[in-house]
Amino acid sequence: MFPIRDTIPSRYTPFATVGLISINGAVFLYELSLSPAELMAFFQRYGVVPAALRSGAPWGEWLSLLTSMFLHGGWFHIIANMWALWLFGDNVEDRMGIGRFLAFYLLTGLAAGATHAVLNPNSTVPTVGASGAVAGVMGAYFVLFPRSTLIVVVPFFFWPVLFEVPAVIYLLLWFLGELFSGTLSLAVPGDVGGIAFWAHVGGFVAGVVLHPIFLRPRQVYRRWFADETHYHPERWYWRER
Repeated sequence: MFPIRDTIPSRYTPFATVGLISINGAVFLYELSLSPAELMAFFQRYGVVPAALRSGAPWGEWLSLLTSMFLHGGWFHIIANMWALWLFGDNVEDRMGIGRFLAFYLLTGLAAGATHAVLNPNSTVPTVGASGAVAGVMGAYFVLFPRSTLIVVVPFFFWPVLFEVPAVIYLLLWFLGELFSGTLSLAVPGDVGGIAFWAHVGGFVAGVVLHPIFLRPRQVYRRWFADETHYHPERWYWRER
């Protein structure tokens, strides 16, 4: 089940979302120019290695919590992350503004990396990807747009079938799946499936908890869409920049 669009249009051009996608794309193109050995060294240097953060890590190691969210391990990895960022990010940015959205994105990405490091303290495998920060955006979307609907595609014998799913249901099921997989990974030695499930969980929870801090202050903003939180058709609602 893969989401291809939502039902809420954005009123402002999502410059921050486009910028983040562009930066991730540029870094990935650089990765493609590296040999396998150079790429592994690149990931080891700029990815999150929990064991390296465990005790007395130099500043450069802690900086990997930031740099890791701009690295990706392959085409599917970056396409899936950037598609989710585009799908959910424009609406969340619409409610926050460019600067606040960027700060929110980076903070939830840091929270995601820290969650992974804390729950996998002995791992020496570098963790890379924007999925933790994107999960933070999804967490904010989960709260801000509870009436939104997602158009999803499901392959059925090589034939794509489209149908609608409430965004809250889709995101809740996604979160519970990550939570279950993360819990299972704690009971199984090694890295389960090569996926940092707890980074996704940490990012999503951070998005749910922290997003109110980054919303635009009260001022004339725009009329609410029917899909959004606090919608009442009998009167206007406004948000400030």
